[in-house]
Amino acid sequence: MNKPTKNVFYIGLLSFFGGISQDIFVPILPLYLANVLGLDKAFIGISEGLVTSGASLFKIVSGFWVDKVGKKKPFIFLGYFLSMIARPLLAVISGAGGILFLRFLDGIGKGLKDSPKDALIADSSDAATRGKSFGIARMLDTFGSVIGPLVLFSLLYLLRDHPLQYQLILIATAFPLLITLTILQTKVKETVAEKTTAGTAHHEKLPRKFYLFLAIMLLFGIGNSSDAFLILRAQDVGVTLLAIPLVFALFNAVYASASVPLGSLSDRIGREKVILLGWCAYAIAYLGFGLASASYQIWLLFAFYGLYYATTYGVAKAFVADMVPATHRGRAYGIYNTAIGLVSLPASFIAGLLWDRVNPSAPFLFGAVLAACASLCFIIFIRQERRMSAS
Repeated sequence: MNKPTKNVFYIGLLSFFGGISQDIFVPILPLYLANVLGLDKAFIGISEGLVTSGASLFKIVSGFWVDKVGKKKPFIFLGYFLSMIARPLLAVISGAGGILFLRFLDGIGKGLKDSPKDALIADSSDAATRGKSFGIARMLDTFGSVIGPLVLFSLLYLLRDHPLQYQLILIATAFPLLITLTILQTKVKETVAEKTTAGTAHHEKLPRKFYLFLAIMLLFGIGNSSDAFLILRAQDVGVTLLAIPLVFALFNAVYASASVPLGSLSDRIGREKVILLGWCAYAIAYLGFGLASASYQIWLLFAFYGLYYATTYGVAKAFVADMVPATHRGRAYGIYNTAIGLVSLPASFIAGLLWDRVNPSAPFLFGAVLAACASLCFIIFIRQERRMSAS
């Protein structure tokens, strides 16, 4: 292979429609929980952390099973299917326990599909184009996340006088996922790897550098709370309800537009440099969110925040693929995604406590400081790995 395959495009198209559903859902949910159901920020932080942590429990399970059975599509199908059920049900279940259960169910869906989908992208491309392949998948995913907020804006406008405005929008999130499941079944090709056996590759250790990189990612992750807090911060500074989807669309437009160029850049100059660039962008953006005092600043910050996503999400996963052999990628992505997801629960809970107990700026200043610390650790990691390679 000398260029990303057609399969990569269809996997990205899966994510395109999944992104539409996700980003109709993501901007409206914290506002629904806070403004309609009257839940406090700490609860919202727990619920958002729970969905990611719930996902994490199943990311590692699906990652191990992908390596064991060699097939990925069944896990991806079930993952999208569970999300298609969980999101609309939030419109009719308003109790705290029910909300937490549905968010956990959505998290299970995310956990089941993410690691197999990452492994499918990695197996559908070679090392020379892997950054670009992940960039294409992230680009399509994120263009869906541009369309999603625009659909949300249209629904908010059309349903502006409807007493069940929020509930009808939550129900609408199921329809793009139906399209996703159809594409998965009809267009995406399975890449079947050799099954591992109990005594061979399945139990071999992953490289030491993988775990060191993961530890640094976890340090970064403690300060990386749910993006729900960015939406609440936008409202806190003065962005109107109708404008919030447009702000989110701007963020995703920057993210989508930059994903392929920056993914390709990582193929040329190295993943490490691009990841560092992304973490610097994150620290600057979060510092800005912490200090923001006017709505126009939120628009600029969301646009800049898109650069962090474009330089980090796909590139970090390509970096993982570079570090581990193909027979271990399902397990590596399972461990990686699980660890990142588990840390999101304390990260979001800490952010909620800082918001409620200190002030709305505190979670973002905390995140900026930890991003700077993680960047310094990553620089040390890069230098040590180069010394070991040279010796």
